[in-house]
Amino acid sequence: MRIGGMKTTSTLNDVPKGFLARYGKLITGFVSGFDRMRFMGTIRTLQSVRGMMGYLGSVQVLLKDFRDFSHELTARVRHHGHAMAEATGRSVQFLRGSSERKEELVRAVAAREGIREGLIGVFSSVEPCLTYFLRRDACSKHLHLEFGSGQCLHLYYYFLHAEYGLMHLRLQTWFPYNVTLCLNGRQWLARQMEKAGIGFVQKGNCFLHLEDVGRTQTLAAEQLKTDWSQMLDRLLGQCHPVVENLCRPIGQKYYWSLKESEYATDFIFCSPEDLAALYPRFLRHGMENFGSSDVLRFLGAKSRAECVNGNFEAELNSSLKRRPEGVRIKHYAAGNSIKLYDKEGQVLRVETTINRPGVFKVYRRSERHPQEKPRWLVLRRGVADTQRRAQVSAAANVRYCEALAQVGSDRPTGEVTDTILRSRAQKAAPLPSAQSVDGSRRGPARMCGLRSMGHRWLPQSGRACCSLWAKTMQGADPTRRRTGYPDASAAPRSPHHQESLRHTPLSDHRERPSNPHRPAIRTPCQHRRTLQVGRMKILAEKQHSPT
Repeated sequence: MRIGGMKTTSTLNDVPKGFLARYGKLITGFVSGFDRMRFMGTIRTLQSVRGMMGYLGSVQVLLKDFRDFSHELTARVRHHGHAMAEATGRSVQFLRGSSERKEELVRAVAAREGIREGLIGVFSSVEPCLTYFLRRDACSKHLHLEFGSGQCLHLYYYFLHAEYGLMHLRLQTWFPYNVTLCLNGRQWLARQMEKAGIGFVQKGNCFLHLEDVGRTQTLAAEQLKTDWSQMLDRLLGQCHPVVENLCRPIGQKYYWSLKESEYATDFIFCSPEDLAALYPRFLRHGMENFGSSDVLRFLGAKSRAECVNGNFEAELNSSLKRRPEGVRIKHYAAGNSIKLYDKEGQVLRVETTINRPGVFKVYRRSERHPQEKPRWLVLRRGVADTQRRAQVSAAANVRYCEALAQVGSDRPTGEVTDTILRSRAQKAAPLPSAQSVDGSRRGPARMCGLRSMGHRWLPQSGRACCSLWAKTMQGADPTRRRTGYPDASAAPRSPHHQESLRHTPLSDHRERPSNPHRPAIRTPCQHRRTLQVGRMKILAEKQHSPT
């Protein structure tokens, strides 16, 4: 399929046809797929006090021995982390704050030591988490467990994986031993293209050139067919030495959920100059024209054109932020967002971030009643609905791109109007008009022709567009220049002149006390008129003198 002069092999649902039809000649290709993916692994039974008590009963551990039992497991986890770090000739590096940019530190280590594959480093940090506390009741003198917010040591494992690229795993070293694993879809795609022999130019997590756009998009689509649970369990086994001790007694495995996902559509422009010419217009259009109902529509909500459902009670806003990489615009609604920004000066990225998938639907069977027929239910965080999450994210990106395809021309209004008038003067037949001062029959007929098309006289700045008949107006009465005729008596009047006053220039019939459509204003007042420009309302004030 070829759109806008560019060949694409994506499905019709993933292709912003309007955007490519308008800007396809400036684009060498585009690719859609997951960018950053943050998975969370939990043992569901251990996420409640009741489940934890059942687990301790299955391993025959009393509450009075809970602290010693937990310390033993924690020591094994920490020892395993130190052993993996020492195997690479490095030690575990302790970070005093969770806000430190670990990825920048890891990239510096990999560049300095020339690491191309394998473990880069292990870091440790004390961070907030949900964990268990052993308490003693002062009245009953009994021990009990409490599940709540606390702090404990976390281990970070950073890898340059042979298949997935740069990734990291964060492991909690105290009950319930929750795990966070982060992948980058673009890093993963780069490894896929290297294996397939597809040439590309990568900078950061975007591609500036793709040798075969169609095959690249096919490889990105293959990521969605991954058996996520099996893949994540395999990665977890490399860093978690007590998985069997936690899962085997209760017959469970780690439950994996996609806590946060970023699905990006990248348009690769032919040159940075082409993108630089369009990008400011996209930003201005997004801030001035995309309202609340538009943002909800982008993110899949069924909203009418000009209003928001009255039952919507979540936060909704748009922001424009200048970063070191450039300017980005972001629209945020109910925990999810869609944003637009440029990458490396040559790639335009539209990215949908989903943190709360519950606002979307998926066609599936109910977990509580699997014997029932499939129906539209809430989209889950679990990795089982990852493919559906990719579909709704891709659809959001397409809707946003199609809205950007409506961005108008950046040519001045006077230039556009002057072009129209010159074209009409050259191609259209002469229209009857009153004679001007020099005896020619020009300007007024053209203006009447413009009015017959449903347009009004352009005030102030519109006068610059009337250069076509400027010589015609020389020597005319200044008080009658805005009527378009040098002599008011020469202007043709229709039999129903009073009825046609609505179509005469605004300044002409304002001064007529007999105008039935606009009575004369006999007292000084402030007149406010509203001009509709796109979706913005501009209020202008004008002082009128008494007539």
